[in-house]
Amino acid sequence: MHAGFATVWLTALAVIAGVLGTLEPAHASAPRGIDPAALEQLLERAPALGPVHAIVVSRDGVEQAARAFAGPGLDRPANIKSLSKTVQSALVGIAIDQGVLEGPDQPLVDLLPERIPEGADPRLRRVTLDHLLSMRAGLAPTSGAHYGRWVQSQDWVGHVLSRPFVAAPGETMQYSTGVWHLVAAILTERSGESLLGLSRRWLAEPLGISIPAWPTDPQGIYFGGNDMMLSPRDLRRFGELYLAGGNGNGNAQVVSAAWIERSWQPRARSPWSGDDYGYGWFVTELAGAQVYYGRGYGGQLLHVVPELGLVVVITSRPTPPSAGGRFVRALHELVATYVIAGARTHDEGSAALPASGGSID
Repeated sequence: MHAGFATVWLTALAVIAGVLGTLEPAHASAPRGIDPAALEQLLERAPALGPVHAIVVSRDGVEQAARAFAGPGLDRPANIKSLSKTVQSALVGIAIDQGVLEGPDQPLVDLLPERIPEGADPRLRRVTLDHLLSMRAGLAPTSGAHYGRWVQSQDWVGHVLSRPFVAAPGETMQYSTGVWHLVAAILTERSGESLLGLSRRWLAEPLGISIPAWPTDPQGIYFGGNDMMLSPRDLRRFGELYLAGGNGNGNAQVVSAAWIERSWQPRARSPWSGDDYGYGWFVTELAGAQVYYGRGYGGQLLHVVPELGLVVVITSRPTPPSAGGRFVRALHELVATYVIAGARTHDEGSAALPASGGSID
């Protein structure tokens, strides 16, 4: 009886092993490519549009194209301007994951109690971290024509908190780097560590990237939402972190998938582009695909296209004069026409790049 049972059991194990042997884990599937002709056209046409410095494209974590036309190159830090907001959003998510912050619904006055000016507008009590992250605080912006006066002030945080209200908290988007500097102050105050230190410990170390120091305000708080320095290839790795649901280098959960989903949920709408905005990420559609992107002055762009496994980094001249919104729209069109369409062409059976990642550079 025991021998018969053992025979049946061994037979069952063999069947199970045979079934499992036919199944491949999701991560074992070969990375998909992008039509090489489309990538060649992308790299040929990009510098003709304006002051493009570099382009890096990856699919399923494998670099497909990379070329520097000007600027510091592919592997040296570049000023990513307001694309810093997108990176800083990840730091907020990690702070929540680690219990440094409770969540987006925390009131501003509880997070920076000692910085609230005397006689502050009562509406300031209704402003939450969520409103800062989505730029719906209602405070008059510090960007545009107001930027110079703000960064020349002796107290950047106090200057922002003293701005008049132009809308009710949570009502409409007022593009303002100042509210992101409040987020920097909150992270610094609540963690007891500088924004540079958090960036290096929470992002640079697990991702294997480099984040050099960038400017601070007169009180020593690292500039929130502007002037961070990352190389195009390091930006690609950051984009791939979000593509992988917050898992960095395949072995560590750097930021939670729940935070990524929350960051990509539309909460506001840009008055200029008409695109939706979450927490540091714009949301749009290009060539029929849902695209999440960060954007910085002069044409600094990071596109993430989850349904196709794509990450596209574009860096451009960060100094005035800006090439403007038309330039950014042209860059979006490049991504739509050559990267997204090129990925679909590959998937439909056209010539593909090697699965090991034959990069065009």
